[in-house]
Amino acid sequence: MSERPTASSVVSGSRFDGPIADTITLDETQRHRRRVVMTTQGGTEFLLDLPKAQLLMHGDILQLSDGSTVEVLAQPEPLLKVSANNSKHLLSIAWQIGNRHLAAQIFEDYILIRRDHVIEEMLTGLGASVEKTELPFSPERGAYHSHHHD
Repeated sequence: MSERPTASSVVSGSRFDGPIADTITLDETQRHRRRVVMTTQGGTEFLLDLPKAQLLMHGDILQLSDGSTVEVLAQPEPLLKVSANNSKHLLSIAWQIGNRHLAAQIFEDYILIRRDHVIEEMLTGLGASVEKTELPFSPERGAYHSHHHD
């Protein structure tokens, strides 16, 4: 039996131009890791062993110790797409979401958050338009987060 390969470095997909051996599809929680055994779509088991926990982004490339590469794909998740009447209203909604320390992915005219019926009711009560959707989720990183790709 051969030793399980290790992935100890991450390269941004936009900066990688080599061949991709396999893929792994993970939700946002599964993509925020430091050290865990993972299995690719093709059945290859490997150890993710990063110096510190980081959020693997859609398109990131894991370089394995055996020379192969694995592309990270973001799995669609049940989310709420929150939009507002205008930009000031959206800023107010964003403040409410942030005040509750909810993970959020912010776009110019809407915000994505995880589904939560209590938060959905609150936002609707504040006049937001809330739509259930399933999309890959890559929330904003915190102010004290530093995420460096090799």
